[in-house]
Amino acid sequence: MGNPLLREQAQPFQLEEITSNQTQELVQSMWDTMDEYGGIGLAAPQIGISKQLAVIRIDEDNERYPEAEKSEEIVIFNPQITVLDETLQGFWEGCLSVPGLRGVVFRPRKVQIDFLDQSAKEASFIAEDFLATVFQHELDHLLGKLFVDRIEDISTLSFEDELVLSEEEKEI
Repeated sequence: MGNPLLREQAQPFQLEEITSNQTQELVQSMWDTMDEYGGIGLAAPQIGISKQLAVIRIDEDNERYPEAEKSEEIVIFNPQITVLDETLQGFWEGCLSVPGLRGVVFRPRKVQIDFLDQSAKEASFIAEDFLATVFQHELDHLLGKLFVDRIEDISTLSFEDELVLSEEEKEI
């Protein structure tokens, strides 16, 4: 947080760029970075590249989000998001670009993401519940937004080391 690149709108990829060796190496580097820091998603601006690319994968044994359901591995280029269910749901969000902090963010419960996959082919994915939040969080990075911008009640912004939640608070 504080790096001006994180506040820029990311540029789209050209089709031929997506399948280039350089971009494929970038995708692998993003997976490696995400794994190294225990994340469940990462957007290219978070590693200093202002391009429309994000990777998402929730592992079963994720330490940061132990209650989260496992997801497939998804690579997203040039996404467009459509809200399918505007019912808001709140989750404690954190971010690799805002280390050590968490806050409650309310987002729509169900979204559809239309994007180009790693082969530059059109694809679509529908995400619900926590996974919908993860997609919205990562795609916010491509718009120059951070989760702290979306916190309505700033009193929920907390250092992870100080945060002790009751069972009710875990399931906002």
